Amino acid sequence: MLEKSRREVGKHLLIMIGSALITAIALNEFLVPGKIFSAGINGVSQIIATLLQMGGIHVSTGWFILLFNIPIGLLGWFKVGRGFTVYSIMVAVLTSVLAIVVPVSNISNNSLLAALFGGILTGVGVAYPLKNGFSTGGMDIVAVVLEKTTGRTIGTLMMIINFGIVIVAGFLFGWESALYTIISIYAMSRVVDSIHTRHQKLTAFIVTTQQDAVIAELNQRLIRGITVMPSFGAYTRKESAVLMTVISRYELYELEHAVKDVDPHAFVNLVNTVDIEGNFYDETAQLKLRQHQK
Repeated sequence: MLEKSRREVGKHLLIMIGSALITAIALNEFLVPGKIFSAGINGVSQIIATLLQMGGIHVSTGWFILLFNIPIGLLGWFKVGRGFTVYSIMVAVLTSVLAIVVPVSNISNNSLLAALFGGILTGVGVAYPLKNGFSTGGMDIVAVVLEKTTGRTIGTLMMIINFGIVIVAGFLFGWESALYTIISIYAMSRVVDSIHTRHQKLTAFIVTTQQDAVIAELNQRLIRGITVMPSFGAYTRKESAVLMTVISRYELYELEHAVKDVDPHAFVNLVNTVDIEGNFYDETAQLKLRQHQK
């Protein structure tokens, strides 16, 4: 168990360093030189750094990313959860440091190529932390906190934030810059969708011969209803069970690892869920249930 925990921490560290490096390269080699703005806190930081630069003050975008993530990290620590926040803020800090260290240079003089490659690299940097149970900090944490207080989905809140960045970029730096920013953010979102998942809700079908142990582990990690359906393997000629549950995309990491820890031979099929009716616990309801259980 200890060796497994060390491997998990080592994997997370590699993902954090890789994600931060890729995001810093996307910023300093493609987006910043072309006045193309990223999504979230990185985009806000770029706008401020660019405005100061126009006034003759040269401050790296990385410093503003770091500055904004300090209060956001404290907010996440108290409102979201320590595990998610610690890894997320570590990625944000690493990104800030590398954005300061990596020199700004214009690799491509073609704004379209800069927008596309900047967006693609940023998407890779965002998607792998999400796939492994944490984020790149910044607006991801803010969106989670706002979801608890406003009831709106994280996707809706992020869309509003990014729309604001595009509008500000258009008014301050020209609408051509805003249009390239839209291309960059779209490319980023498509990469995140392909690596992680594009839908807010997923239906998981878990085929296992250890249904009681898997159910117990899932109930320990997630607050989700589970439907048990008896099944029979046509090839193995053995009886098994199919566990069906609907989860949010942010619970995918926990579900996959819960099943793998108990039954490494289990078969998991994930299906995009278009819509749901009935009782589906959001994060606020889950938090209340956990507090009631304590």
